[in-house]
Amino acid sequence: MHSHREENDVVPPPEGGFAIQVADRVHRLPPYLFAEINRLMYQKRRAGDDVIDLGMGNPSDPPQDRVIDKLAEAAREPRSHGYAESRGILGLRREVAAKYFKQHGVRLDPEGEVITCLGSKEGFSHMCLALLGPGDTAIVPAPSYPAHVYAVAMAAANTIALEVADAERFLANVDYTCRHLFPRPKVLVVNFPHNPSTACVEPEFYVEVVKLARRYGFMVISDLAYADIPFDGYRAPSFLAAPGAHEVGVEFTTMSKGYNMAGWRVGFCAGNAAMVQALATIKGYYDYGMFRPIQVAGIVALRHTDAAVEEQARIYQGRRDALCRGLRRLGWPVEPPKATMFVWAKMPQRWAAQMTSIEFAMKLLKEGDVAVSPGGGFGQAGEGYVRMALVENEERLRQAVRQIGRCLKE
Repeated sequence: MHSHREENDVVPPPEGGFAIQVADRVHRLPPYLFAEINRLMYQKRRAGDDVIDLGMGNPSDPPQDRVIDKLAEAAREPRSHGYAESRGILGLRREVAAKYFKQHGVRLDPEGEVITCLGSKEGFSHMCLALLGPGDTAIVPAPSYPAHVYAVAMAAANTIALEVADAERFLANVDYTCRHLFPRPKVLVVNFPHNPSTACVEPEFYVEVVKLARRYGFMVISDLAYADIPFDGYRAPSFLAAPGAHEVGVEFTTMSKGYNMAGWRVGFCAGNAAMVQALATIKGYYDYGMFRPIQVAGIVALRHTDAAVEEQARIYQGRRDALCRGLRRLGWPVEPPKATMFVWAKMPQRWAAQMTSIEFAMKLLKEGDVAVSPGGGFGQAGEGYVRMALVENEERLRQAVRQIGRCLKE
């Protein structure tokens, strides 16, 4: 990815003023491809239209009452309001380590191998600053969650995007890229269950990733944001459970999805101690850590709400089934995902032959009052698809299907 500054990138000065010249890293970021859809959705809602928003993966269900109660209790403590340690309080890091051992059989040292983040997105972005710089390259999944590409860009490094639909082919492409690129890639980003495509892998996948990392000397960043939302008995494996994973990489997790704490911004990075320390160094200059009462409430959530997290996954599975069944009845066959809070739907052939995914998404919004994310917004590999978030209840999803059906019939 390269800077594309032009003369008109300089903001013209007001009369008697001076020109504002923003940094090159700003110019490495493309226009936000969902902006037009968001603008139209806002206009329609202001006009009184009942738009069903399946565009953003923003959980609509609340956290457990006991978690909220603990937050309020901790917030009343006079000593809770000072700066917090940027690594996170030890009690919370211990709970993260306990969860890893309980779910994945992974042993972590909470002192040196776990750090809290202001959401996993912040942690990932700062990890890119800690590991990458000009001339470095990161391999990222395609289609691409935007932060996986643009956090690398803001670190002044380059990306190579490899398609993830077929896990074996992805690994083969990583191997090929490392053999033929000089300098070799410095970082491999993996994200399974994958956003946006919902692709999943089995534990053997990460065994091969570790072997490739050792062979070619790259570091691994695993984004495990959707591990808490599996369906039909599937269990999302952890990269850190693979033999030798601690030697080559780290993994990011979050409480945004299964715990319904997206706005709380609670994420974690765990694994290789040197990489965790590098992230801690960067974070020490950027933030003073998470609000302490949120961390205390996070301990309660991790320690006491496993059953609620499992129930939330069942709720998402019911929504998945309602949406997929409805779309199939319209003659729009979609592949039910094995995990995540999304359905990744290939556009019906009739419409794919006529328009791009962004145009198709605009059609559904303008004529059907249903907002979806166009696959093209996740890079060229996503073109021809749309992503639908399972953030509405089953009845609203069935209503969305009826509105889509009327739109596509026309």
